[in-house]
Amino acid sequence: MVKLSVVVPFYNVQTYAPDALRSLRANAREDFEFLLVDDCSTDETPEILSRAERDLPGAVLLRNERNGGLATARNTGLDAARGEYLTFLDGDDWLAPGHLTQLLSSIEQLGCDFVRTDHVQCTGAARSVQRVPHGRRGESMSPREAILPADRSTSVDYAFAWAGIYHRRLLDRGLLHFTDGLRTAEDRPWIWRLHREAESFGVVGLLGVFYRRGISSSLTQIGDVRQLDFIRAFDQVLDETARDPNARTLLPKAVRTYCAIISHHLGSTERFEPAVARKLRAMSAAALRRMPQRVLTEALNSMDADRANRLRRLRRTPGPALGRARGRVLTPAGGGPAPGGPSGPATAAPSDPAPSDPAPGAPAPGAPSGQKPAGAAR
Repeated sequence: MVKLSVVVPFYNVQTYAPDALRSLRANAREDFEFLLVDDCSTDETPEILSRAERDLPGAVLLRNERNGGLATARNTGLDAARGEYLTFLDGDDWLAPGHLTQLLSSIEQLGCDFVRTDHVQCTGAARSVQRVPHGRRGESMSPREAILPADRSTSVDYAFAWAGIYHRRLLDRGLLHFTDGLRTAEDRPWIWRLHREAESFGVVGLLGVFYRRGISSSLTQIGDVRQLDFIRAFDQVLDETARDPNARTLLPKAVRTYCAIISHHLGSTERFEPAVARKLRAMSAAALRRMPQRVLTEALNSMDADRANRLRRLRRTPGPALGRARGRVLTPAGGGPAPGGPSGPATAAPSDPAPSDPAPGAPAPGAPSGQKPAGAAR
C-alpha cells in the first residue's frame, strides 16, 4: 500500500526543479510515491523529469497535453494518487530531509482529517518563518471554528496547499480537488471548502517546507491578465459560503477578505499592463456590487481609512444595475441580509491586524496566495 502521495506540478522551472527533486530523494520511502506533473513545459523541465522518473524512488511522471495552470496540474496528480495520505509541493520549492516522515507522523498521531504546518519563506538569500495564524497546536480541532474572527488573520488566510497533509477520505469526499483553470488564488476556494466541510484538523510547528518567492517568472512580477483570476476564485468563496447553513456568521469574513485583496491589487496597479489595470478596476467594481451590500458596508467600516476609502470610491463607480453584473447579489442561506454591527467606522489596531495587514516584507494574507511561475508551478 502507498502510504503517502506527493503531488508536484512543474512548469518551465528548469533552474529550480533539480532542488525540488533532490529534496524528494532525501524524503523517499518505499511506501511514498511522488507524482511529478509536467504541465506542458517548453524549457528543459521535461528532460529533467524524465531522468527523475528513472532515478527517483517512487517517482511517477504524468504529462498534461496542454498547459492548464497550477490548479489543473494538481488535479492531474490527485486523480492518479494512490496514497492513504496526500500532500503537495511546488516544482520550484524544496523540503528538508525527513520532513515528509515527520508530517505523516503528525497526522497519524492526531488522527484528524488534515494538518497544517508552518513554512520557511525564501526570498533570495533571506529566510523568514511564516506561521499558521492559529494559536492552538498539537490537538485535533474543528476546522469550521478556525474560520473566524472576521477582522483577524485566521487559518483560511493561510491557504498554501503544500503547508499540510490530508487524509484520503477528503479526496474521496471531493474536497481536495481545485477549480480547474484558475491561474491564481486557486487555493482560496479550496481552503475555505476544507474548513467548512472537513470534520477535524490540527496545526503543528514543523519547518520543513521552503517556499521560494520573488523569482522573475512569478505572476506577481508579470502582472498580466491571469492575475485577475482572483476575482473568479473569491466569487466562488462567496457563492459557496452564502449557501452554508452558517452563512450569516461566515460571510462577513469572506467579504472582508475579498475586499482586502481587491484593495491590495488596486494599490499596486503600476505592476499591471494598462489594459489589465483598467479591467481590474471594472471587474472589482462589479464584484463589489455582487456582494451582500449590508455585509460589505460593515466590512468597509471595519477597515483602515485608506483601504476603505479606496473601495468606497470604487463602489460608487457607475455600472450595470445592482445584481446584474456577472450574477446576482449574494444572500445568506436562510434569506435576508446578514446581521450588522455598529455602523460607525472602526480601524483595526496595529496589534489586531486585519487579514490584509502583513508584516513588513511578507506577502499580504489577503493577497492571492498561489503566484509563482506563470503556469502549473506558479
